[in-house]
Amino acid sequence: MIIERHPFPAFLFPDSRLVMCGTFPPKPEKWSMDFFYPNFINDMWRIFGLIYFENKNQFFNTSTKTIDKEGIMKMLQKHHIAVCETAREVIRTKDNASDKFLQIVTPINFGEIFPQIPLCNDLATTGEKAASVIACLTDTDIPKMGEFRNCKANMPDGSVRNFRHWRMPSTSRAYPMKLEEKASFYRKLISELNLL
Repeated sequence: MIIERHPFPAFLFPDSRLVMCGTFPPKPEKWSMDFFYPNFINDMWRIFGLIYFENKNQFFNTSTKTIDKEGIMKMLQKHHIAVCETAREVIRTKDNASDKFLQIVTPINFGEIFPQIPLCNDLATTGEKAASVIACLTDTDIPKMGEFRNCKANMPDGSVRNFRHWRMPSTSRAYPMKLEEKASFYRKLISELNLL
């Protein structure tokens, strides 16, 4: 089996206040841009279009089937939101993008991520598989949808980083929840963290 390494560098900057973590992107032939949540039918950037612009298609060009990467990055930086994945290396046990067929070889490294985002005390996982990775690494329970668990991560310098792990709905179209309902969970989180 082939081990795939995550294709995108973590999108982190020093004044990030929230880091969103999915599991792993689909294969490149499914991409409409070279950034997180690159599949044109994934709902992540529609959710953020609704939250910040009241327009689910804010970042989408339906005629060219492309996604506005630069617009997304500007929006994320403006609102202090970082993005990375919970899996750095995976094996696809079936030839698709489904989380249930991903075997995680190397998970997220908190010791690399958190020092780059010193103001960030909140991590949101975008789906059950991603949530299970964080729960496993922190020896905590998976939070209920829209809720959080207090977690600790050991840092390379011997210190401990406290953070809250929030569980959000999957933005995959395969997840049986309407776009507006998904957006309500994300809007509540962003509002609670004063990132509107």
